[in-house]
Amino acid sequence: MSEKKSPLWHGRFSDGPDADALAFQSSIGIDSRMALDDVRGSIAHALMLGKAGIIPADESAAIVKELRSIYGELESGSLKIDWAAEDIHSFVEGVLTERLGDAGRKVHTGRSRNDQVALDERLYLRRIVPELQTGILSLVETLSSIASKHTETLMTGYTHLQRAQPVTLAHHLCAWSWPLVRDYGRFSDALARIDRMPLGSGALAGTGLPLDRRLVADELGFSALTENSLDAVSDRDYCLELASAIAILMTHLSRYCEEIIIWSTEEFKFIELSEKWSTGSSIMPQKKNPDFAEVIRGKTGRVYGDLIALFTMMKGLPLSYNKDMQEDKENLFDAYDTAFSCLRIFTHMVASIRWNTERLESSCTGGHANATDLADYLVRKGLPFRKAHAAAAGVVRECIDSGIPDMIDLPLDRMKIHSDLIEPDVYPLLEPASCVKARDLPGGPNPDRVREQIAALNDFVIKNRLPL
Repeated sequence: MSEKKSPLWHGRFSDGPDADALAFQSSIGIDSRMALDDVRGSIAHALMLGKAGIIPADESAAIVKELRSIYGELESGSLKIDWAAEDIHSFVEGVLTERLGDAGRKVHTGRSRNDQVALDERLYLRRIVPELQTGILSLVETLSSIASKHTETLMTGYTHLQRAQPVTLAHHLCAWSWPLVRDYGRFSDALARIDRMPLGSGALAGTGLPLDRRLVADELGFSALTENSLDAVSDRDYCLELASAIAILMTHLSRYCEEIIIWSTEEFKFIELSEKWSTGSSIMPQKKNPDFAEVIRGKTGRVYGDLIALFTMMKGLPLSYNKDMQEDKENLFDAYDTAFSCLRIFTHMVASIRWNTERLESSCTGGHANATDLADYLVRKGLPFRKAHAAAAGVVRECIDSGIPDMIDLPLDRMKIHSDLIEPDVYPLLEPASCVKARDLPGGPNPDRVREQIAALNDFVIKNRLPL
């Protein structure tokens, strides 16, 4: 390929950067993953150039035919990318020009690398984001499947990492699932704004040639055009939005991993991780460490760094395109790759957990997690809530001073010291299972309400799962 080492812009220069400088600003190591998207965009552009009469129809057809051949060769691996090329756009155009000569040189008519890059990036993201969403669906499905087996399995819910109120394991796993549903929605929202076709914006001001932007958009399956040529090549909001959505997803995974790490300790012993998803110690023979959960928790910081790098890159740039924006892909792609792998590992890890149901249920006794239910009992008997709260707190204090671990074991006469409204009928209501069943509001831990959530989660997965 005779011209592949020359930058696309070299014609204006009598001299130029040396090899080290060109290598420094080369992006092909990162943007090569958009090779197929670059070819697709060029095919649509060449078709349009021919149909609009901007280049001869026979040359348009020849370009399209050769680009389709290049696409197949890249896909099969028979065409190897030249890592000395400046970027993937230069590489593809160089191959085309080598094969077609001057006809190949016409593929860039009416196009700038500024709008070409924006197009390739949007095409690529539109292609890969649904794969991340599929991973989310798999995790939600795994969690709802586990939850369906534990709608009656009691455990304590915590605030401040202190025992708070009885719930069920299923309720807690549903609480893991709904943020993932929101994550899925955030990616859908991001895709809606990615779905804008920027080609035809040129470097910043479009072109005087009669390009048919709508034809290109239709050919590539975009629902709309970018509205302003200057904005179209300046915009990386879609990168920021997508990276933000990825960072939020990682926040959720990190929080769940934190709970897994805590729950797997001897002190909690709520769960036992499979040996396939644990590691040992190089010095302590007894250790079984939740390393995979810890790595996911650690990688969350890496994704935050990618997001902050993107924001920092963009915050001071004047419109329109600046070379700084070349750095968007490395951070965005890293964030995506990290989240994709973490999501897959987390799903397998959770599926392998053995739930210690006896230990979970025992966490509901002691710690007075039923104190709020005593207050609710008094409210139903007509006592104002603040007085009911004070009476229940007095019962708790009585138990603490007497060394009684749970108020259900406090004799009635000592309960009545704090409110004469307390009767023997209070004791069944203070059983953990009764506390859970009493919370029969939508979204609550009552087993029937949790089953409704599980059904809704399953419907969400079925509705959004793409057909095979």
